[in-house]
Amino acid sequence: MRIGIDASRAATVKRSGTENYSYYLITALLDIDSRNEYALYFNHPPRDGALRAPNARWIVMPFPRLWTHVRLSLEMLRATPDILFVPAHVLPIIHPRHSVVTVHDLGYLYYPEAHPRLSRLYLDWSTRYNVWSATHVIADSECTAMDLSRHYRVSRQKITVVYPGLNPNMRPIEDRESHRVVRAKYAIPGDYIFSLGTLQPRKNWLRLIEAFAPLAIERENLFLVIGGKQGWLHKPIIEHVQALGLEQHVILPGYVAEEDLPALLSGAIAFAFPSLYEGFGFPILEAMACGTPVVCSNTSSLPEVAGEAALTFDPLDVGAITAALNHILDDATLRFELVARGFERVRLFTWEKAARRVLEILSTIGGRQA
Repeated sequence: MRIGIDASRAATVKRSGTENYSYYLITALLDIDSRNEYALYFNHPPRDGALRAPNARWIVMPFPRLWTHVRLSLEMLRATPDILFVPAHVLPIIHPRHSVVTVHDLGYLYYPEAHPRLSRLYLDWSTRYNVWSATHVIADSECTAMDLSRHYRVSRQKITVVYPGLNPNMRPIEDRESHRVVRAKYAIPGDYIFSLGTLQPRKNWLRLIEAFAPLAIERENLFLVIGGKQGWLHKPIIEHVQALGLEQHVILPGYVAEEDLPALLSGAIAFAFPSLYEGFGFPILEAMACGTPVVCSNTSSLPEVAGEAALTFDPLDVGAITAALNHILDDATLRFELVARGFERVRLFTWEKAARRVLEILSTIGGRQA
């Protein structure tokens, strides 16, 4: 069977959630499957030379605009694969008879004000088009699967939940010199609570910063570090830090290199994730894998992913966030218990397991058993 995969997002240099999903899932598929033939479609090749296998062929097709619906569609006409898998984007207008797409979340429906209007309209259209046009849909969580059924009237028989895996590089770093090096690199002068995500409204940074304010007054040597590239409406987040007089206590270092994450997570007192809506929530698992206790929102898929391994709070309640942060800072026993539960929790999420389930779906839809 010839499996085509839109691998364009996997070639992104500074990968975040959906790009990492595409990268690690494709890598795992190539690792476990030597029988099928793979065609990987790129708008530019990955710089690290990854995503290679004897049974995988790169098809690099630079194109200035509308790459998916024009250039990838033309490739589907030229050399149609038996099945097309789109792990992190939208199905091209011209696609094979058999196709599978992954839908990661529907946050734009729950928090429309957290997205630019044109972006929100595009997300609504592309998701609706994906789930109605694809042969089968993969969802990252039961939460996303239920949302698809509720809002787009997709039959649950057409949706399979496949939990993503965990970045294999995430592990506890106990070497104090490594902690010192990353603290110096990101200008962190003392103990810190770490958080990670694009600087945009949906991540709920304004409330987290406001919730942290009383802690900064009580604990002079405590800092809040929010790592992530700048997104839509990032300026009000920076201005909020200034308005609260927290410039010395809230650190916004920008994008954090993947190789620095294990040490940054391992060195933090706690990991806070206040997002309003997530289709899965990779960062909380990454923190758990690094031995860092997690406090996170009790909404969307996060309780489903975290299980009993995190302290949760209402992300709309600033007081509740402050109370959760204080609780985890003051209770060493709780931190120890959450770390232990976290190590157990992350064992449930592997890319090999995800890839085997996806391969089973592709093989069934494509007409051949794996």
